[in-house]
Amino acid sequence: GQEVQVEHIKAYVCKAPASTDKAVVVIHDVFGWQLPNTRYMADMLAANGYIAICPDFFVGQEAWKPSNDWASFDDWLKTRNAGKIDKEVDVIVKYLSEQCGAKKIGVIGFCWGGAAVQHLMLKNPHLKTGVSLYGVIRFFEGRSNLLHPTFFIFAEKDDYIPLEQVTLLEQKLKQNCKVDYEVKIYPGQTHGFVHRKREDINPQDKPYIEEGRKDMINWLNKYL
Repeated sequence: GQEVQVEHIKAYVCKAPASTDKAVVVIHDVFGWQLPNTRYMADMLAANGYIAICPDFFVGQEAWKPSNDWASFDDWLKTRNAGKIDKEVDVIVKYLSEQCGAKKIGVIGFCWGGAAVQHLMLKNPHLKTGVSLYGVIRFFEGRSNLLHPTFFIFAEKDDYIPLEQVTLLEQKLKQNCKVDYEVKIYPGQTHGFVHRKREDINPQDKPYIEEGRKDMINWLNKYL
């Protein structure tokens, strides 16, 4: 892929080998748009026939660094609200449709970005579908009347997302959601498992990582 400037936003864009009118916006985690693992996922989407774009949703603000003090995380987060990315999304959607010929646009997001996906699926009319990967539920909005088909991927052993929160989310979706959705928990997995290239480290996780990626692509294929 290559880096481009879209109005006030820097973005990483990766195009499919053949021309297509299907695009996916990739929303990064707290480690920002330059994280190689997130770009790797954009490359994977392109290899599966999509235009993939990973914009800097922190819009020039510094991404979180693993060396930062977690005690300062909540302060850092105050100026990076996953529910306040609508302006940026509108700019990116316009770019995809006007410059890239995209007619059907979906969105995926990891961790912080997974919460952004939930927000967008509640309110953005232009996106057709979303995949939220271990979106941090405490950043989610309370509503669950989604507008578009949404797939929620969770890890069984996620330090940031207690399973009782996932159960509660499922109950709310069951009561209020009128569109297609799925909530899936992957056994033995931890936060970040789909996009953190962990198959190199833990061979026993490999089948679940591959399954998560396959499920994500299948969901996008179905609704885009």
